[in-house]
Amino acid sequence: MTSGALIFQSVVLGLLLGGLYALLASGLTLYFGIMRVVMIAHSAFLILAAYLAWWSHTRIGVDPLLSLVVTVPLFFAAGVLLQRGLLSRLRPATLTMMSVLLTFAIAVIIEGLLGYAFTGTQRRIQLGYGTANIELFGARIAVVKLIAFGLAAAALLTLYLLLKRTTFGWALRATIQHPDAARLVGIDTNRVAGHGFGIGLATAAVGGTALALDTTIYPSLHWHWIGPLMAIIVVGGLGSVPGAAAAAMVLGLTQSLLQIPLNTTWAQTIFYLALLATLAFRPQGFFGGRLAQRF
Repeated sequence: MTSGALIFQSVVLGLLLGGLYALLASGLTLYFGIMRVVMIAHSAFLILAAYLAWWSHTRIGVDPLLSLVVTVPLFFAAGVLLQRGLLSRLRPATLTMMSVLLTFAIAVIIEGLLGYAFTGTQRRIQLGYGTANIELFGARIAVVKLIAFGLAAAALLTLYLLLKRTTFGWALRATIQHPDAARLVGIDTNRVAGHGFGIGLATAAVGGTALALDTTIYPSLHWHWIGPLMAIIVVGGLGSVPGAAAAAMVLGLTQSLLQIPLNTTWAQTIFYLALLATLAFRPQGFFGGRLAQRF
């Protein structure tokens, strides 16, 4: 493969990866925007969804994409219960700090349950189309990566339409941007927060299924994901869904291009370098302030 074709393929793969990052980061930034909750367990729910997709395919022969019919409403309900049953009981003055401890404990519990149920053995879904590729201007792109990107794009479009075109979306945006004013005009912010958390976990169900299509999974894999996703929402601007999506695309593309001169492990340092640069030079995020008004 020529250097030009290699760069083009890296660009395409970076955009596909960035789309998946955008989906996962949108859930995290919803949590923070609604209640200032740092949801460490988001990536653990992501891996839980991946295992459910693997189990449905290997045990009962259901395509992972069809399993979303069950996992999306299941995760939505789990998000509502988590917010109403646990997070809403935390004191507002210490909410952010205590949410880190609480959701860290939930992540560890999920990892332990996955290890007990499936052991630490690495699992991978064997699909009939799992090894298929398509040619695009000399670049070979795996079909499963295109499917994963399609899932992410469909979920993000649904989230965008929900936030911009529905009464609930207006209430959620009002709760995120001005919670006190939202309560003054009669919005039930507790109900909105519960449903918002449900939507955040529903994105994890879609993202985990997309991840399972092309990734080997194991119970502790969520620790690999939480760092980059946290970096994305900080770079994008905490609480800004469009900012997180923009940061995800930029960082996903940069990571893919850096894998040409560097190996995969070193290329991932771009997330932490971007995080340090954001905290040092623009703590409000490089994208959030400008894009938040276009929520």
